[in-house]
Amino acid sequence: MNFRFYIDPETGEPHIYEHGVTEEDVEEVLRHPKDDFPGRRDSRIALGTTSSGRHIQVVYVPEPEIHGVFVITAYDLKGKALSAFRRRRRKK
Repeated sequence: MNFRFYIDPETGEPHIYEHGVTEEDVEEVLRHPKDDFPGRRDSRIALGTTSSGRHIQVVYVPEPEIHGVFVITAYDLKGKALSAFRRRRRKK
């Protein structure tokens, strides 16, 4: 799978860095998502847990023509979103 990342025009770096998330975290979640559902427009939202135990949400757009994804943003799940994620995982 090919990964492309949205580059923040102000910093010239992937936007995920602003949220303390690495490319490796994103790749890990996207390769083994616990949840994956439609977002706005053509985007999708993947939720998962990294090997270090972080719960991450990744917003991305599938790019089937290159067998990859364009990652818009990613950040740690917190608060109610994290509680809901854990609740859904317990039910499965």
